[in-house]
Amino acid sequence: MLKKTTLSIIEMLIKRQPALSVCLDAFLPSVEALYACYSKQHKLLVCGNGGSAADSEHIVGELMKGFLLPRKLKRAVQDQFEFMFPEDAAYFIGNLQGSLPALSLVNQIAFNTAFANDQAPNLCFAQQVLGLGNAGDVFLGISTSGYSENVIYAAKAAKVRNLTVLALTGQDGGELEAVADICIQVPERETYKVQEYHVMIYHMLCAAIENEIFGKS
Repeated sequence: MLKKTTLSIIEMLIKRQPALSVCLDAFLPSVEALYACYSKQHKLLVCGNGGSAADSEHIVGELMKGFLLPRKLKRAVQDQFEFMFPEDAAYFIGNLQGSLPALSLVNQIAFNTAFANDQAPNLCFAQQVLGLGNAGDVFLGISTSGYSENVIYAAKAAKVRNLTVLALTGQDGGELEAVADICIQVPERETYKVQEYHVMIYHMLCAAIENEIFGKS
């Protein structure tokens, strides 16, 4: 059961953007899937192309550090810094934050170019999922059309590795929808309009999971 404050974050997005009410049935299980992942110390893998590649990086930035809430280090972590590095402990404790582990598969330039040259360009993301993904992790594939071949292949690799597969697409959903466990299909088909909705949705997801993990009960 999600916190009431988390549900209010989802409700606030719907209030601001009523057109996204059609996505509500996918919003709730998406947040629940992320909570199941992070509550058991797993991670998120995310990828996309073009603007969706930039979105992948953006999502990682919101999860790996504080987004809307303070993320004070756990007392046990503070104690370790104070015991092992007392001269720097105050600096570490004052500036480091609790993190929600997330990796963007788009920024591995050396690997992606080597694999594309030596093997198959459209399997670069899939290869990373095979190498980095573990059961209990979540894979998020972003594709405005739902037909991005490299993202679809990565989603299939994620299923083989027993990851939960989330998809963020346009209205069609495309082939990615068929592979995904949960697909958020925004009510637009034109690329830039789809992307505008995507930004609002992943900000909501980041805020919601941060609240679940770091927010007050």
